[in-house]
Amino acid sequence: MASTQFECQYCTTSLLGKKYVLKDDHLYCVSCYDRIFSNYCEQCKEPIESDSKDLCYKNRHWHEGCFKCTKCDHSLVEKPFVAKDERLLCTDCYSNECSSKCFHCKRNIMPGSRKMEFKGNYWHETCFVCEHCRQPIGTKPLISKESGNYCVPCFEKEFAHYCNFCKKVITSGGITFRDQLWHKECFLCSGCRKELCEEAFMSRDDFPFCLDCYNHLYAKKCAACTKPITGLRGAKFICFQDRQWHSECFNCGKCSVSLVGEGFLTQNMEIFCRKCGSGADTDA
Repeated sequence: MASTQFECQYCTTSLLGKKYVLKDDHLYCVSCYDRIFSNYCEQCKEPIESDSKDLCYKNRHWHEGCFKCTKCDHSLVEKPFVAKDERLLCTDCYSNECSSKCFHCKRNIMPGSRKMEFKGNYWHETCFVCEHCRQPIGTKPLISKESGNYCVPCFEKEFAHYCNFCKKVITSGGITFRDQLWHKECFLCSGCRKELCEEAFMSRDDFPFCLDCYNHLYAKKCAACTKPITGLRGAKFICFQDRQWHSECFNCGKCSVSLVGEGFLTQNMEIFCRKCGSGADTDA
């Protein structure tokens, strides 16, 4: 309830003809009000008296003249600012100190503005564009090369190779065979259709075959062991009169000595070293 007399609630001094402050229905002289109720400025630590403007942010108070950027000392009154680690910063100082820099234009990305992130770097939304058509990529699919980032249509137009099998774009990786490109999943055995990207394979008439299919369909058979002769990984083999042998199978039919690089004799379908062959002729 208001005082019955026109005097200060605290010191009882008459307020007639003097400045006073009304608070919670009580009258106070300016001196008492400032001493009892004034907040203290965060910057200068002095009381913010009743005739001064009290600027408040998160229960902290400043004189109007003390409400400044802690880095550049420019006034923040009626200007945007950012609080960081109990400090008030203008947006320029905050950007220089804390904001990401655009990978393209090297300028700060202002707080609150949209930024794009890709491979650990940041761009302004308007700087993150296709290297060819210069249109913003945004969140659309993209393909990255050393020369820059490309939207998918521009990449396909400028750089893409096409799979020899499905005729679709190969965006990464792929298999080269006979100077043509395949997706890994499209490079299949021409016989059984299994993937060959991590398999040893042979070719016939420019068609790839897995070893099983090639051996079954085309490989010559060793005259000694009857197993396929593939010549894979540089394996050597011996040919004589429309017959073939693995080099390790080309042995004398009697004493089993290797005949590779040696003279030999034949009798019917057998081959012999000279010693065993001469003996066979004598016996005959």
